[in-house]
Amino acid sequence: MTDEPDPPAPRSFLILHGWDNFRPAGHWQHELALALRQRGERVEYPQLPDAAHPSIEAWRDALGEALDAASAGGARVTVLCHSLACLLWLGARPADRDDVVERVLLVAPPAPGVIAGFPEIAAFASLPLSVGTVPTRIAASDADPFCPDGAAAVFGEPYGIPVTIIPGGGHLERTAGYGTWPSVLDWCLDPAAPLLPNTAAP
Repeated sequence: MTDEPDPPAPRSFLILHGWDNFRPAGHWQHELALALRQRGERVEYPQLPDAAHPSIEAWRDALGEALDAASAGGARVTVLCHSLACLLWLGARPADRDDVVERVLLVAPPAPGVIAGFPEIAAFASLPLSVGTVPTRIAASDADPFCPDGAAAVFGEPYGIPVTIIPGGGHLERTAGYGTWPSVLDWCLDPAAPLLPNTAAP
């Protein structure tokens, strides 16, 4: 009698938005959630509470609930954060849940020194950031007004996170030409896929 190999663990995707984001159609995260679901993938894409005036505590609680939902049934979770959600993930994720996360993509993380200048979100600048044991990478522009010193200098080098630079991508959102982002969809489906700029971006 031949032992059958264990079936692969189910997978899911957790997408976390940033400040003042109400999951608008046309943002690459919204379009990514649709594209993944159309392919039969499990996706958690929660509206974080009071996105215009976020509270760390409320966002931390919402993140915990969303991570529980994404990992239900033993699913291995891929996390994709944009903007302020990157600081939420690095500084306020459930410390005991890294084991359910397979990989993390942080897109356009804002520099804490810049965030501190906005009263609505200044509290996030003081979060104690850590990567933990989860494979993590950053995709960031070389022209992001929310991280003028560059993601490699602010996050990549201090925390040992590999950084993919997207030339001229601004804050990597709709006005910078990232209403959809095909290579992020490719990366979700295949971890070896490269993260590439949108050729149609301005």
